[in-house]
Amino acid sequence: MNLPFFYAPSLIAGSTAPELEEDTMRHMMQVLRMQKGEGLILTNGRGLIAEAIITDTARKHCAVVIKQVEEIPSASHRITIAISPLKNAARFEWFLEKAAELGIAAVVPLICRRTERQVYKKDRWNGILVSALQQSQQAWLTELSDPLSFSAFLDGLPGRGNFIAHCMDGEKKPLQHLVSKADPSSCILVGPEGDFTREELALALEKGCQPVSLGATRLRTETAGIAAAVLLTLPA
Repeated sequence: MNLPFFYAPSLIAGSTAPELEEDTMRHMMQVLRMQKGEGLILTNGRGLIAEAIITDTARKHCAVVIKQVEEIPSASHRITIAISPLKNAARFEWFLEKAAELGIAAVVPLICRRTERQVYKKDRWNGILVSALQQSQQAWLTELSDPLSFSAFLDGLPGRGNFIAHCMDGEKKPLQHLVSKADPSSCILVGPEGDFTREELALALEKGCQPVSLGATRLRTETAGIAAAVLLTLPA
């Protein structure tokens, strides 16, 4: 039987009794009704996985002691998805959840010319990523950057492994045929509901992004993001 899996950002190498967050303790005690002596798994979202045991559940406080710790290296191929936020916040949050479950290293909210105005809900979105981390039992938490303008994001791109998915006419190759796991990273840009502008596409091509197809059908932004995530995480 798999042990319950929890996010514990205070966990560090050498920890013997890390402090658990209040929401985690509440879930352990009130939802799962865990008791003294039961085992669990903790991760700090930065590569550490620890097996622990509950030592105390008094006064709505849950204490644990670490039995063993393992360090999981980050993926040798880092995947970033830069994607426009959506007018429908629920759809963007669905994308965040599924991208994290698939093991995407980083998500960048990309502010494009046609991006609909939306409030940046950093705490809520990070909470979704933490929940997805726990659900998928991974050691590395998906990073969520602050929103970046299209041009600012392009200025920081590395030289290789960059792609752009768009709906305009033009030559595009299937994404899965272009990804090289030998490269240290891959990044794909996914535009808003109204797509990128021609000026944005031209700038991305100038910066070395390769235009790609995600399939034979026209996809919504959040679906395109997940399609890209799946194609980029396929085994080499």
